[in-house]
Amino acid sequence: MNKAFVREPDADARLLCPRCASPGTAVGNGPVETHVRPESQAALRDAAWYCGNSACEVAYFNMFEQTVCVSELVTPVYPYNLDAPMCACFGFTSDDVEADIEDGQPVRIRVLLAKSQSPQARCQTLAVDGNCCMREVQRLYMKLRSER
Repeated sequence: MNKAFVREPDADARLLCPRCASPGTAVGNGPVETHVRPESQAALRDAAWYCGNSACEVAYFNMFEQTVCVSELVTPVYPYNLDAPMCACFGFTSDDVEADIEDGQPVRIRVLLAKSQSPQARCQTLAVDGNCCMREVQRLYMKLRSER
């Protein structure tokens, strides 16, 4: 394809979502194959970026501004669906974070941290963005704790 028709990534290798202009996160084939319905995967065959804006209807996109919408995913995923597990590897949910807040100790989060560092963690394949969930889990914990 003629390079003139390809949208170049920014200096940090990020593209902006064609729908909401949020910076995308480059993902490998694992998350796309895991989360996108087979009939929609062809649009992202070479490279894909993930849009983490929970208010956006686009989940994945590519340099040609082809998109896969949240409605085209195999199952509901966090952050688009807050009832879905935050951790695709171990099923950890926002309810678990809230329970740790209620208990006054991040016991469940510490267990998840240990699991996330084990060979059973398959974040690059199972996580919707291809990254470990711990950053988002800790962010939610700190947010909920500060609201108390």
